[in-house]
Amino acid sequence: MQYEAGSYDVIVIGAGHAGCEAGLAAARVGAKTLMITINLDMVAFMPCNPSVGGPAKGIVVREIDALGGEMGKNIDKTHIQMRMLNTGKGPAVRALRAQADKTLYQQEMKNTIENQPNLTLIQGMVERLIVEDDVCKGVITQTGAVYQAKTVVITTGTFLRGEIILGELKYSSGPNNQQPSIRLSEHLEEIGFDLVRFKTGTPPRINSHSIDYSKTEIQPGDDVPRAFSYETTKFITDQLPCWLTYTNEETHQIIDENLHRSPMYSGMIKGTGPRYCPSIEDKVVRFNDKPRHQIFLEPEGRNTQEVYVQGLSTSLPEDVQRRLLASIPGLEKAELMRAGYAIEYDAIVPTQLWPTLETKKVKNLYTAGQINGTSGYEEAAGQGLMAGINASLNALGKEELILSRSDAYIGVLIDDLVTKGTSEPYRLLTSRAEYRLLLRHDNADLRLTEIGHAIGMIKEERYQRFLLKKAAVEAEKERLQSVFIKPTQQVQQLIIEQGGTELKDGIRAADLLKRPEMNYEHIQLLIPSKEQLDAEVTEQVEIQIKYEGYIEKSLQQVDRLKKMENKKIPENIDYDAISGLATEARQKLKQVHPLSVAQASRIAGVNPADVSILLVYLEQGKIARIPQS
Repeated sequence: MQYEAGSYDVIVIGAGHAGCEAGLAAARVGAKTLMITINLDMVAFMPCNPSVGGPAKGIVVREIDALGGEMGKNIDKTHIQMRMLNTGKGPAVRALRAQADKTLYQQEMKNTIENQPNLTLIQGMVERLIVEDDVCKGVITQTGAVYQAKTVVITTGTFLRGEIILGELKYSSGPNNQQPSIRLSEHLEEIGFDLVRFKTGTPPRINSHSIDYSKTEIQPGDDVPRAFSYETTKFITDQLPCWLTYTNEETHQIIDENLHRSPMYSGMIKGTGPRYCPSIEDKVVRFNDKPRHQIFLEPEGRNTQEVYVQGLSTSLPEDVQRRLLASIPGLEKAELMRAGYAIEYDAIVPTQLWPTLETKKVKNLYTAGQINGTSGYEEAAGQGLMAGINASLNALGKEELILSRSDAYIGVLIDDLVTKGTSEPYRLLTSRAEYRLLLRHDNADLRLTEIGHAIGMIKEERYQRFLLKKAAVEAEKERLQSVFIKPTQQVQQLIIEQGGTELKDGIRAADLLKRPEMNYEHIQLLIPSKEQLDAEVTEQVEIQIKYEGYIEKSLQQVDRLKKMENKKIPENIDYDAISGLATEARQKLKQVHPLSVAQASRIAGVNPADVSILLVYLEQGKIARIPQS
């Protein structure tokens, strides 16, 4: 029996990392928003590793914060350890990573959602969408509740027809033995969406009391207070360490002897797994020349003894998992608390989406997170944020937001998905970003805060602080460009102490700072600024001056790309009427429906000759258009 349960601007299905950001973003932009999740106790649950950040991913979290999202604030309040990675390398690859208190992270996010104006959180199972004339107008739950909406965002993670595989055991389930979503997946197929079957996995959890830490290497957090959010002012100082150990020949032998019992190799697992996060059995087979693999022991929180065995992801039978653990130094007597498992689930083919994350097949319907074929909490949260923003802007009759590849890693992520698609769970890597020198951890606010403020996600007080910081950076850069440093004895001695060559003549302070052996603190010793500048300001000054040439070259490339992005392709273009296009290019262009020539050039199977033909037709204005019915 169906009944009318309410009407909203935006409905978000799911409350994982994508759903949380989508719901909060939609409400903050100004839409009346409903979030529906299968289990209220699983809001922002971390079914895999209890951590946030890392290479590329950590920058996404900063971008989420710069736009007004929540993940950075939440991990800052609930982490047990924080580390900056790649500090010995350039600023383009530095990334923050935090270990989360898994339970506290969930509780804090749920509390934030429950106290967000414009946002309602309820428990329920969505089984169908209300679709009329290819327009989504709401959802229907298992209990018959009918919720009307102007826009809907699906963020179902790995719950769509989820199946857990553990050795010879296979059963229908969402992550961590939660109820899966079966009928919604079937309904999406009925509507006409192409679905694929993907797989991911998780390692065993063991009892901390049963670990011999004397046989492992300690991995402490940073002594320097760090945060993901630009709004964080209180820092957690009592951090918990992680620990490092290794597999060995015995571990690998156990795996080799039991490969016939592995669902990956027996044929039980049909879904495609993530290339960049392989199971331990996959690592041993693919890299059989390596005598050992790293295993990180990561606490899951302050008030639990569960330890996540990072690097030992597996779906081998439980008895084999126990033997594997006992073969690893420090884990000889490890008590297994939860066995590792693999999970298969449905995902939609992401080339069925526009860059706004709205589906091409059904208007006003958006998807975000692992349903789009990605892996990782951060990738999910970044998509959720953008889908929530766009669903809200759409519902309120405003222009939607698309981030370009030069704006943010989030832009790279979404463009890759909707333009190239993915044949396996997609993981964001720094190598995927051609403008990674521009997309740094340190400058996410300079890139995105104005956008967040313009759409209503960034409050005025924070925006004014941002403007002050921006002005301070420019003022100090100008000072260093205008002040000359003479080759005095003090100056020459400092340069020699740092391993540089003496000055032959006076030099601008900015040019001296460009020397690899010099940093901003050295310049301050020689020509102190009148005001005490914030560390974030001086960091920006140093990076922007030191890497000025490289940054300028990247910006020139961006300008060239923008000319291609500005060459729009009509939505109803008839590619069959364009002579000269290769057959594969014609097929891919019809499938993706690129919005610009730049996007068309990034489609796999569209070569430079096809792009040239397309450009000629566009410039001559001879494009044939599909007749409107």
